[in-house]
Amino acid sequence: MRHPGRWAGAAVILLFLGLFIQSLATNPNFRWDVVWLYLRDARVIEGVGWTLLLTALSMVLAITLAILLAFMRQSDNPIFRWSSWTWVWFFRGTPVYTQLVFWGLLAVLYPKISLGVPFGPELFAFNTQDVVNAFWAAVLGLGLNESAYLAEIFRAGLKSVDKGQIEAAEALGMRSRKIMWRIVLPQAMRVIVPPTGNETIGMLKTTSLVLAVPFTLDLTFQTNALANRTYLPIPLLIVAAIWYLVITSILMVGQHYIEKHYGRGVDNVSGARGPVINPAAAKAAAGGHSPPELPGGATAVEGEYLEESGR
Repeated sequence: MRHPGRWAGAAVILLFLGLFIQSLATNPNFRWDVVWLYLRDARVIEGVGWTLLLTALSMVLAITLAILLAFMRQSDNPIFRWSSWTWVWFFRGTPVYTQLVFWGLLAVLYPKISLGVPFGPELFAFNTQDVVNAFWAAVLGLGLNESAYLAEIFRAGLKSVDKGQIEAAEALGMRSRKIMWRIVLPQAMRVIVPPTGNETIGMLKTTSLVLAVPFTLDLTFQTNALANRTYLPIPLLIVAAIWYLVITSILMVGQHYIEKHYGRGVDNVSGARGPVINPAAAKAAAGGHSPPELPGGATAVEGEYLEESGR
């Protein structure tokens, strides 16, 4: 069938794409010479490194807490369930910028952190500012906020596994820990990995808000500082955008292969099963007679197909 609407739509897209590329190549205000100069600047590269470190540490903290929160939410203990729910409610219900400001002012609220007997003597104490500096305050703010979102993702992944499989494993005498690692998690990861990858990419871009702590070594702050110094905001914004796109593309490739790993045996199942045997076609192929049955209820035609396919 002919589809003129599709060709017209494709032509419009190509037209706008050509106009966009022409504007990028001919508009002198983009200042591509400045973009190329600062794309390799040492301060920008340093900002990329700090951004990656913030993202990695925040996600490690968030994933660790999210796993704990997801198991607590499914616990039979009501204190565990309500503690997990309250954590998710609070950190999802307040803006991440507000939380970062709070962690940046933690030393003002608690100048000294001590451990001891309640209403009794102190065992030891230390200054908050010496331990929770700007970098670790940013990691805490980002990680704790993200843990609330990941906890719901992990909980949905665990609930996606049929309870009958868990009951069957228990009937076989498997321990709870082995059931979780060998049966539940491998299947739940197919549901967990895609949104977790999206959250990791979102975390990469959320690091641009750590100025609220304030932490002043990330990629966004470095490019903004260079833009204020050179009075060229557009080229420096393009530099930051290019680096974020490069890192995001690498993360997307890694996410693709992780999804492919945990989707083995499930993705494209219909294609792996081969053609479906049509009883009418099998009867016609047998000269108008029903093909003889084999032990187990399979017909001769089906037996031939199974034998050829190695089943």
